[in-house]
Amino acid sequence: MTEQEIRVGDRVEILQPDYVAGKFGKILTPELVQDGQLTGRWIVKVEQEEVLLSLLPEELRVVS
Repeated sequence: MTEQEIRVGDRVEILQPDYVAGKFGKILTPELVQDGQLTGRWIVKVEQEEVLLSLLPEELRVVS
């Protein structure tokens, strides 16, 4: 999956890491470092949990 296919608000299936694999989440924002540069990772809120993840595009799959 490329970063261009991922959008804020997308619902995603989490593929990695193993402890949350198979769960679903929502893309909140691209991850930025302090100087405003993009890291290539996405901040994902796991559905029905108080968990935020920083994931690479290959660690998730857009479902809607």
